[in-house]
Amino acid sequence: MATAASRPTPAHELSGTAPAISAPRNDDVNFQGLPIPRGPVTAHLSFYKAPEDGSKPHNWVEPQQGRPQRNFGESWHDVVLDDLRGQEHKFSLDNNAFETIQNVPSEEYEFKDDEQIKRVYYPEVEKLLLETVPGANRVLLFDHTIRRSHPGAAREPVVRVHIDQTPSSAAQRVRFHLPEEADQLLQGRYRIINVWRPLNGPVMAHPLAVADSATVQDEDLIPVEHRYPDRTGETAGVRYNPSQKWYYFSGMKNEDRLLLKCFDSDETVGQWGRVPHSAFVHPRTPEGAIGRESIEVRALVFG
Repeated sequence: MATAASRPTPAHELSGTAPAISAPRNDDVNFQGLPIPRGPVTAHLSFYKAPEDGSKPHNWVEPQQGRPQRNFGESWHDVVLDDLRGQEHKFSLDNNAFETIQNVPSEEYEFKDDEQIKRVYYPEVEKLLLETVPGANRVLLFDHTIRRSHPGAAREPVVRVHIDQTPSSAAQRVRFHLPEEADQLLQGRYRIINVWRPLNGPVMAHPLAVADSATVQDEDLIPVEHRYPDRTGETAGVRYNPSQKWYYFSGMKNEDRLLLKCFDSDETVGQWGRVPHSAFVHPRTPEGAIGRESIEVRALVFG
């Protein structure tokens, strides 16, 4: 775990740039000896398409046989994704709703036991957020998801552009997890931030694409009911708009972190308070590359 003396430095606080994408480097191949796809790429992304019957869009968290998981469709578009490598310092949570952090150590290696993840990895994530998110003074980690891109995996990468929370579901999260303090906490600044990292990096198959939130229009975000067995939350579908600017962080390693801000109650940065994201198929993924494994931890960040 990082100590206060070895505070991880968010990329936007760094000066200068990394070597050019085309420059030779030792990490341009993975442990299999396969070339890691880097640089700008045009990829096929799945955007929101409204239900044909005009009904309210919804998605079931636990699909059942004979019932479609969702009632809305997909609209596929070719999108240019720029590579964040070499320009990480240009982006921050407040300005773009995503941020990269590198060289973050961890004492958790297996990621097979949920209780061990909560005992070992959760405190590391909480510390990282308190150290690197401006103004943060309290963090509540409320869940995590492990995704593995191989047949039979419990959760696979989501190949659909979306945002995990909407303003109403973010407030609902505060009330759900901290009911006795909710009225007071909702009067101050609160954010929902996902901390995303690979488990078997460098990532070659199904990397994560993110949109610069400052280029995303509110009218292109569609609330979608997220139906659990015992309650209903809300996520956002995202309509395609050519004005959106998209990126990915090539060859993410286990020591890399990608912070994704799904909501921010601060109206001065409200326009940039949500980041559309999606896994995607990189057309230059070499044959034989191992499937991506990753974990995302979701946090309520106060202050």
